[in-house]
Amino acid sequence: MRILLKLSGEALAGDKKTGFDEATVRMVALQVKQLVDSGTEVGIVIGGGNFWRGRTSENIDRVKADQIGMLATVMNCIYVSEIFRSEGMMTNILTPFECGSFTKLFSKDRANKYFARNMVVFFAGGTGHPFFSTDTGVALRAIETEADVILLAKAVDGVYDSDPAKNPDAKRYDKISISDVIAQNLQVVDMTASIMVRDNHIPMRVFALQEENSIVKAATGDFNGTTVTTD
Repeated sequence: MRILLKLSGEALAGDKKTGFDEATVRMVALQVKQLVDSGTEVGIVIGGGNFWRGRTSENIDRVKADQIGMLATVMNCIYVSEIFRSEGMMTNILTPFECGSFTKLFSKDRANKYFARNMVVFFAGGTGHPFFSTDTGVALRAIETEADVILLAKAVDGVYDSDPAKNPDAKRYDKISISDVIAQNLQVVDMTASIMVRDNHIPMRVFALQEENSIVKAATGDFNGTTVTTD
């Protein structure tokens, strides 16, 4: 089984809201190690929101702002990769653009070679182009590497019919189709990513990262969250 795990940068920052919280990252690492040791192939995409969230000034061009965001995801992957290595895992980081000796250039063949060697593969740098989010990046890499499922680790424990932070009566779905997600504009991932996973039939599982053993449970399908189906 091959999974693609999407982590938000903010989640890795913990209560600090910026930078890294090593205890949180180590918690993720220990769970991923369980999966790798059981034979699961794990790819990871990380957002950059703990360092940079879009254009913070009208004096910054959108393209340049997005490039800063791409580099934030590279920093996140380098850090998390090192914590994973300290827990005994082998890792490699792939980017869609050259980063000197920091990363290697993405190709499907290279990713598959690393998966075959039991490595955790980090896909940093998004799609390599501005105007695309890391949501689109995770959908693209999942499609290219033929992942079986995308795991979306979030601050909320699934997909709701409205914002649970604003509506105490918001209803959580145990299961919902990606077509309904798109029709209701529920924004599990952005619209581009939603259409990509729909058209390429890749299911998603949405869950709260902070719940105990949440990544392992989501990988097995026995989890507290929402399954987004492709039908």
